[in-house]
Amino acid sequence: MKLAQVLNSKGDKIIDKWVTFTLKTYQSSGFFIKERDAFANPVGGQVRSILTQLLPLLLEGRGKDSYRLPLQHLMRIRAVQDFTPSQAIAPLNAVKHIVRESLGGAQRVRELESELYDFEFAVDLAVLSAFDLYTECRHQLHEIRVAELKTGTSILTDSPCPSKKLQAVEKISK
Repeated sequence: MKLAQVLNSKGDKIIDKWVTFTLKTYQSSGFFIKERDAFANPVGGQVRSILTQLLPLLLEGRGKDSYRLPLQHLMRIRAVQDFTPSQAIAPLNAVKHIVRESLGGAQRVRELESELYDFEFAVDLAVLSAFDLYTECRHQLHEIRVAELKTGTSILTDSPCPSKKLQAVEKISK
């Protein structure tokens, strides 16, 4: 039996474990995991949708260009959170462990070793691609923030009343 066949039969369980692992990285993980409604929980809904799209692509091992779109969506979500780069990307790597765990015993792993190696290599390529996308997203956020500071819109959107800000500056100078 091929790895794709084995994983397709266990696909829903693998996705559920992968989504749960990913959503546990959030501070409000209980809500994200329990709430299945995509409108009430857009982050959880998007993560589930993205990982469901990503698993078959990783199994096919078509290359990092095929992963770009789902990874881009995931990294945009995670880039606006308070994650370090390693925290943002770590859930992608977890699928390797989840898949090995779902295969059961060592005998099954040995039977599928070459295909498993290819799958894990595809995951590694996806992780590297995700890192590139995460840094691109963070750079875009930085550019937006600098533009807001230059135009003064940050004072209107992110700050308290300008007189309150002036009081804070006066306290520092005293």
